Amino acid sequence: MADDIDGVWVKRLAVHPDERGRLMEILRADDEGFRKFGQVYMTTTYPGVVKAWHLHKVQDDNFCCVKGMVKLVLYDGRDGSPTNGTVKEYFIGDHNPLLVRVPAGVHHGWKCISQEESVVVNVPTEAYNAASPDEYRAEWNSPEIPYSWDIAFK
Repeated sequence: MADDIDGVWVKRLAVHPDERGRLMEILRADDEGFRKFGQVYMTTTYPGVVKAWHLHKVQDDNFCCVKGMVKLVLYDGRDGSPTNGTVKEYFIGDHNPLLVRVPAGVHHGWKCISQEESVVVNVPTEAYNAASPDEYRAEWNSPEIPYSWDIAFK
C-alpha cells in the first residue's frame, strides 16, 4: 500500500484532559486542510460491521472517530489521478485521534474494530440533498476494489 492518496489530508488531533473531562478540537475554519462546511453528522457502527463502499462526486468528507476504533480504508479509483489504484488504511479513534479528509472521487468505508460500538463524526463539505444525493455505493466486497476486510497478520 502506498503512503498517500492525492488530495487526502490527515490531522493529528490533540486531546486536552483535565479533572473535569477532556476536550478535542476536530476541524477549524483556519486549518490548512479546511475547505468548506456543509453539515455535521454522527454515525455509529457495531463491532465487526463493515460500512463500505461509498463515493461522492462533489463533496469531500472529514471523518473523525470519537468513540471506539475504526479501520478507515480509502481506494483511489479516479481516472487520471497520480495515485490511481492506491489503497490506504487509517486506524482512527480512541487510541489514535485523527481527522482524515477524503476527497471527492475516492472510495471509502470502515470497519468497527473495537469491542464496543464506534461513533464517527463527519463534516462533509456539502449538505445532504435528499432529492439528488451525491452518494454512490459499491458492495463491501466489490471485486472492483482490491481490498479484503479480513485481519491482515503482518
